[in-house]
Amino acid sequence: LTDPITSLNMGQTAEVLAHRFVIERATADAYAVESHKRLAAAQEQGRLDGEVLPAFGRDGSTHRHDDGVRPDSSIEKLAKLDPAFEKPWGKVTPGNASQITDGASWVILASETAIEAHGLSPIARLVDSEWSALDPAIMGLAPVTAATPLAQRHGLDCDDIDLWEINEAFAAQVLACLAAWQDDGFCRDVLGYDSAFGRIDRGRLNVDGGAISLGHPVGTSGNRIVLHLANAMKARGVRRGIATECIGGGQGGAMLLETA
Repeated sequence: LTDPITSLNMGQTAEVLAHRFVIERATADAYAVESHKRLAAAQEQGRLDGEVLPAFGRDGSTHRHDDGVRPDSSIEKLAKLDPAFEKPWGKVTPGNASQITDGASWVILASETAIEAHGLSPIARLVDSEWSALDPAIMGLAPVTAATPLAQRHGLDCDDIDLWEINEAFAAQVLACLAAWQDDGFCRDVLGYDSAFGRIDRGRLNVDGGAISLGHPVGTSGNRIVLHLANAMKARGVRRGIATECIGGGQGGAMLLETA
């Protein structure tokens, strides 16, 4: 028999987290609006030009940007949408959830020996990685259970990380991760910390938007997030970043990068 708790769909797991960490609907909508505005600014200012390749239609048309971005989004507009999973009081709606999109992403991962032999110019160094797993019913917290021990292993506090990339499966899920890192009880009981890990500055998180505005091409999002983190670190002249993702079955991964 299947445990009904662990057979929740991913939208419902986000609702579980919203309930656990008291994430309000308006807060989730506000996060989604910010994601769209950040992506729109990144596209307008050309920050994705070296990262996103144009696509060409059969009629010869050119598509230079992902078109899911809604720069005119607002809390008022999103408030009109019905909850997608837990009506009528649910927090997850089509407006504050990731878009299902197609996509592909690739990077060259090379050793120091290969870099020297082929004359490559790295944009970042992969320092370390960590994988974790938890109850699938709360799978959206996997970035917390992966990234925290990774930082701890290298003696890094919350403020030592210059940029963070957390896949925006749902606004409520990202906000729950931020809340978990600030929760003394959660960090003590689940992560083994004496107190909360700390507050992640929103100015360091998903600085150019994320899956809510850009889309979530399942199977390639992890690679896209790592690639964008490396590019964002280089563009901003900062040293250290962590990229994370959660996986529907309850797994999560995190990578610690440093600029090359």
